[in-house]
Formats: sequence, structure tokens, C-alpha cells
Amino acid sequence: MTMKFEEKCGDNGSLVGRNQSYPGEKHQPKGKPVTNGEAEFYAKQEANGKCSVPRKRLNMYTWQEIQRHNQEADQWLVINRKVYNVSSWADRHPGGRRVLNHYAGEDATDVFRAMHPEPDIVQLYLKPLLIGELAPGEHSQERHKNAQSSFLQHDVGHLSIFKKSKWNHVMHKFVMCHLKGLSANWWNYRHFQHHVKPNIYPKDPDIDMGPLFLLGDSQPVKYGKKKIKYINYEKQHLYFYMVGLPLLMPVYFNLQSMQVMYLRRYWVDIAWVSSFYIRYFITFGPYYGIFGTVLLIYLVKFLESPWIAYVTQMSHIPMRMSTEENRDWLSTQVLATCNIEQSFFNDWFTGHLNFQIEHHLFPTMPRHNYHKVAPLVRSLCAKHGLQYVNKPMLRAFGDIVRALKKSAALWVDAYYET
Repeated sequence: MTMKFEEKCGDNGSLVGRNQSYPGEKHQPKGKPVTNGEAEFYAKQEANGKCSVPRKRLNMYTWQEIQRHNQEADQWLVINRKVYNVSSWADRHPGGRRVLNHYAGEDATDVFRAMHPEPDIVQLYLKPLLIGELAPGEHSQERHKNAQSSFLQHDVGHLSIFKKSKWNHVMHKFVMCHLKGLSANWWNYRHFQHHVKPNIYPKDPDIDMGPLFLLGDSQPVKYGKKKIKYINYEKQHLYFYMVGLPLLMPVYFNLQSMQVMYLRRYWVDIAWVSSFYIRYFITFGPYYGIFGTVLLIYLVKFLESPWIAYVTQMSHIPMRMSTEENRDWLSTQVLATCNIEQSFFNDWFTGHLNFQIEHHLFPTMPRHNYHKVAPLVRSLCAKHGLQYVNKPMLRAFGDIVRALKKSAALWVDAYYET
């Protein structure tokens, strides 16, 4: 049932609410209000006097109603008990449309806090999208979620927040496009999805490696039952060394980045990436020629690729992969990630990404602060019965291959099942 909520200015100009409808107010299906002239006149009258802010009427919604709006063209989400309709704005979202779609019909409070270090600025964009709030009897999160696990953004927020400015945006373009030769927009939209829904199939693009690799427990069985055999997946743990490690950066990432830039017309990124290749040809062209310079570019990427593959995949591939289960923020991140033991070498080698759990819980936190919050995260996981996985680096390297081998065995059983 949809109830009415009115925001009314008190004597001090603050907004207060009361459960009451305007005189003459009518309702359309799905709880959307429509007012006649008498109601509008009444609203204007009550807005006079000491109140300088016009009153805004808000609907009140139940979770059952909100969860129906989880389609591509119909997206509602909840932040701090407020209900927002982001359907028409999704295409302009700086983090990409799909990130919003992944949380349509759900509570997005924790992910909002984690991904937006300056929520006051974002409120300017949220204000026009506000359509209502949760009814008083409704839980702040969906009933099956553990709301007590949401303390982290409050208690350690001072370690996470940093000032953002246009220079952050320019620096990101410089590093990703000019120094790495990859589209910054492509990386953002891909990586944001991975952070908000890690190891959730098909929402996390990082675990959709078909037809090259089958990951987790469900994808291999699905391919096997459908008799899909693009390659011999039984050997995928072996060709990970021959294909996955050396070709992730120079082939897979580069081709995907170029494809996305072209199809989505990212002209600014195209210009920045062009400066990457121009710089190389100006610097090394006179010595190695065109062909030699191209080889040099891809040699550097070829050498970088195993490091990227190991550092990113050792904390994800061996962990739980599933379809959407709509878990709370803490559980979603901890079940999908693991840490590598802290040491001077491990911190240096991974750039502090050995604290992958903390990196996922606090994506805007400077990496050198991860070790400070790790004990708090570990204790919270113990309190809520979540396994906080922390392993040696060499074992983590081996777990990648062991996980691929396990998935391959599942595919074999399903494929040859009579």
C-alpha cells in the first residue's frame, strides 16, 4: 500500500512530515498522486507565512512496491530510506547506467556511501529524482539483509574521504589514457560494476571470461549441459599460463578498450589514447621504426600482463561466485574477496592491493590506510560469522589454478553426462 507523506515547513523553516493528504487530492494507480486546482491552492496557502521553502509531497512506499521497479527502463532505488526514480537519469550517471541497474529495486545506501566520498555534492543530483520514502513500518534495508553490518562507512569514514576536484579527473585520464593507452571511461564503467557486485554473474564483467575460461561452479555446469565446447575447458588451468597471463593486457584489455571507445564515441578518450601512441612513436620511432615501436609497446604490455593478472585474480577467482543473492554490503564484498598476508614485499608488490577486502569495502580509501582498518573489518566479520580469508601470496597464486581446475572438472562432468 502506498501512503502519502507531506513535507511541511515549520516555524523555523525546517522540513517536518505528517501523514495526511491534501484536500481534493486524487490518486492514480500505483499510488501516484494527482492534484486538482483546489489541492494546489491549499498547498500554496500553507506555504505562506514564515515558511520560505515550498512544501513537497512525498509518497511512502513498501519494499514490495519498490522491488517491482528493477527493469532496464524502470529503476527505483533506496538511499537512507529515501526512494529515488533514476530511470531517466541513468544514462547520465558518471559511473555508468549498469551500476544503477544492478541496484534497481534494492537498498543502495552502503554502496552509495562507499562510492561517493562527498555525498553532499551528489545530493544536488539526487534531489530532483526523489519521489518518496520508505513507509514507517518498513526496515531500512530489505528484511533478509543484515543492517547491523553497515557501521563501517560511519566509523572509519575519516580514513576514506579525500577531496575530489577536476584535477582528479584529468589525472585519471592522464594515467589511464596517456600512460597506459587504455580508455578511462571503459575502465571506470567496467571496474565500478566489479566493485558494486563482485563475483556476481552476470553483473560483474570481470568473471565473464567466456569463451576462454569458465569460472565458479554454475557457469561450467551451464556450458557443459548445453554441450558448449569452444575449446577444451578440461585444460583451462594449463592454458591460463599460456594465454591468460601473457595476453590479458596486450590483447584482451586493449582490444576491448578500443572497441568500447569506438562504439560509444568516447572522443576525449580517443584523443588521450592517441597521445599515448604519438608519444611512443616520437620517442622511439627514430631508433626502431614504426614496426619496432609497435613491438616495443606490446612488449611492455606483455611484461606487465602477468603482474596485473596475478595481483587482481588471486583475490577473486578462488572465492565464491554466484548469481544475484541481494546480500548486504559487507557480506557481498567479503565473500567475493580475500587478502594476502601483509609484509613489506607484499605491500610493495601489490601496491597495497593485498588488502583486497578493505579495498572493496572502502574503494575511495587511500591504499596506505588499509592496514589501519583491517582489524576492525576482521572483528566485524567474526561477529557476523563471515570468514575473513587471509593467505600467503604463493598459496594465492596456486589457488587461481586450483580454482580453474575445479571449474574444469565441473564442466567435464556436465558435458559428458548422458
